[in-house]
Amino acid sequence: MNETVENKKVRIVRTVAVAIVIGLLGGVALAEEPPRWPSGPMTRLTSYPLELASGIKQQADAQAGKNWIEPADAVLIQQRELAWSRYLRSAAHLPDWLDLGLEQRTRFESYDHPWRSSQQSGNGTPDTQVALRSRVRFGLGGNGPVRFLFEGQDSRAYLNGAPGDFRDTTTVNEFDILQLLGSLTMNDVLGTGLRTDVHVGRMTLDFGRRRLIARNDFRNTTNAFDGVHWQINQGRSWRFRAFVVEPVIRDDVGLDEQSSKSLFWGTSVESRHLPWFQVDAYYLGLNDRRLTNVGNHRTYSTFGVRLYKDPNPGEPDYDVESAWQIGTRGVTDHAAHFQHVDLGYTFTLPWTPRLVFHFDYASGDHRPDDSQDGGFDTLFGARRFEYGPTGIFLPFFRTNLISPGWRLIVNPARNWTLQVKHRAWHLAQNKDFFGSSGLRDGTGTSGGSLGHDVELRGQYAVNANLDLDVGYVHWFKGSYFDSPAILAQLPSGGNKDSDYVYVQMRIRI
Repeated sequence: MNETVENKKVRIVRTVAVAIVIGLLGGVALAEEPPRWPSGPMTRLTSYPLELASGIKQQADAQAGKNWIEPADAVLIQQRELAWSRYLRSAAHLPDWLDLGLEQRTRFESYDHPWRSSQQSGNGTPDTQVALRSRVRFGLGGNGPVRFLFEGQDSRAYLNGAPGDFRDTTTVNEFDILQLLGSLTMNDVLGTGLRTDVHVGRMTLDFGRRRLIARNDFRNTTNAFDGVHWQINQGRSWRFRAFVVEPVIRDDVGLDEQSSKSLFWGTSVESRHLPWFQVDAYYLGLNDRRLTNVGNHRTYSTFGVRLYKDPNPGEPDYDVESAWQIGTRGVTDHAAHFQHVDLGYTFTLPWTPRLVFHFDYASGDHRPDDSQDGGFDTLFGARRFEYGPTGIFLPFFRTNLISPGWRLIVNPARNWTLQVKHRAWHLAQNKDFFGSSGLRDGTGTSGGSLGHDVELRGQYAVNANLDLDVGYVHWFKGSYFDSPAILAQLPSGGNKDSDYVYVQMRIRI
């Protein structure tokens, strides 16, 4: 007999309540400034992204010292995604060579005055949803050279059945295989002190600052890839990575699949020899011919370099990245680029305030009807850590965009982070599309002023197993949305300012 909706709701509430109690029992231990990638069986936490406080550097008690069990994906993604106390494993008295963990995140989010052309049927009513993302990890191998990992993910959204509500495979991807891989690790290869890892199967990936390849954090669904990844590194000094994969095509209710008509490959070199001049250099290739419409086929080569210095109290820091794309889109030549600059300073004052100035330029298509495509493709990158909350909201992408801005981050108490962000938004090319909104004025007479936004965010990590995140964004829409050509494409009230709010909680056991 099928379970009723009411019984399902009761079961979900009970599960969440039990998980909250377990999470509150966990302790917190501060970690030292960590390495960027593992250099042996024992490794410390990778630091939280730059927008988070240094005060939220935690190391889970069950994942420290001789008890550290390095999973098969340790060198693939940020370690903050992995290092938390495995209370479930401890309660079941499982052996050290077996890893078991559960994660559940619930987020309430809402925004008004939708702007996407696809939301015409919504009559301008607010879009309010509850997003649930649940994960289970099961690993074998302990700290041996051969390891195995299964990670399942279930992403659902509720209250999204009204006309005009935003729903696609970035919000919904019902239970599926997120990762299923095996890895081979060799330490001190041939007595050189080098470590190398090979991964085969379905995996998630983080590269560099995650602007072009990322395991999504805020978004309700996650990028995954089927293929092979190899890395070799020497401690914290340098690392080389290479991969050949087929991007996984998400299906909101069916099983996800890869396609032989879509191939993604690349290499990267990371140097940490000089703390004040760290370097990431990369090449990424994409050949995507899945769609029947030849005009949407993408064959790109992306070359990029990133130079940066990590934030430290009393010192300036910076993050500069430049990426260039060449190839074809459909039958047209493709040439595009993306430029990013962060300039920051962390003050030696109470609350350790950090002030950052941002600037982004992502090229657009100057003449959409000619034989040259100029819109930058952000590939598989993440946006939340720089642009704002994604989920059902964020309208801004790394394409056809000019955006200066600033951000202030403070740490009023241990494990607390508060920040305010302000950014202005403008089209790089007035005749090209605005992100993924579907809006475009081919004449360019609507201008390119998208307005500006103010974001407030608060984060509290109770411990490595339980964290809370709340945020609010007010988007002051620009003159672009008041032009007759764009008004005709907008849902009712789409030219009015939008307010977005979210509250989320994540529990890991």
